[in-house]
Amino acid sequence: MKNCAAFFDIDGTIYREGLISEMFKKMIRYELIGKNKWYNEVEPDFIKWDKRVGDYDAYLQKMVDIYTETVKGTDSFHITYIAKQVIEQKGERVYTYARERIKWHKVKGHILIAISGSPSELVYEMSKKYEMDDYRGTVYKVNAKGIYNGDIIPMWDSQSKSDAVLELAEKYQIDLNNSYAYGDTNGDFSMLKRVGNPVAINPTRELITHILNDEQLKAKISIIVERKDVTYQMDVNTLSLI
Repeated sequence: MKNCAAFFDIDGTIYREGLISEMFKKMIRYELIGKNKWYNEVEPDFIKWDKRVGDYDAYLQKMVDIYTETVKGTDSFHITYIAKQVIEQKGERVYTYARERIKWHKVKGHILIAISGSPSELVYEMSKKYEMDDYRGTVYKVNAKGIYNGDIIPMWDSQSKSDAVLELAEKYQIDLNNSYAYGDTNGDFSMLKRVGNPVAINPTRELITHILNDEQLKAKISIIVERKDVTYQMDVNTLSLI
């Protein structure tokens, strides 16, 4: 008899924002990233997004690019230390719905797995905090001395997450048809399609558009929206974008 699992994206699905932004702030504090990088390169995109006239992905991508540039040549000890601090201080900033679903899956005896585009050091700490069984994140490779060498194995795109689900399904003998997946962006699209019980939490316009155009996924997905102190379940068949 195969196992049932729950695959969770983290950023925007469990955690209410992006963990990389918290990591970025800490790296500025510890002077691994210069403040000028924020003011000159990131803040303009942040201001546009904050005023809702810009794209969040552009703001996020800018931080990822600088993070990637910064860690190259850095001792992994420093990044691991900062990642641990980020989760210790910010790890409770999660959606109520996601927190309750994690508890529900634990009661059911399901295998819990985090699959996130955030650096694997952050994903590891977050998965440990919520007592998950395994995790996959973006791997920033290190050399024999533990120094980041600039090579990356991404986990932010749809194909990478799909491959990770299949690899984990084989590792743990998971029945995907009876398993669950939770995500919020188009990077989670294939992960949601792989399972019998997909859930989109506060989905982006791009993800909703792809769901509405995919009859197979549309027939089985649940859409959850959490705002203020209220959680809504929306009927995908009556959903329209404004």
